[in-house]
Amino acid sequence: MTSDPADLTAADHLDAARQMAAANRPLLAHLLAEEAARRTTDPATAASIRAAFPDPALTRKETD
Repeated sequence: MTSDPADLTAADHLDAARQMAAANRPLLAHLLAEEAARRTTDPATAASIRAAFPDPALTRKETD
């Protein structure tokens, strides 16, 4: 891994997002996926990434 965050690629961020999702850290997964999508040049791929990691604040269900 690189010591400069600017050197990270979309694939690096997407891999980290998958790891955070597996670790039940949906907000971190979403933020990392959002960065991966931002670094992706293809709009369809970026939309696919965003759809795979939705914002947990918008998708969570309140319980009593």
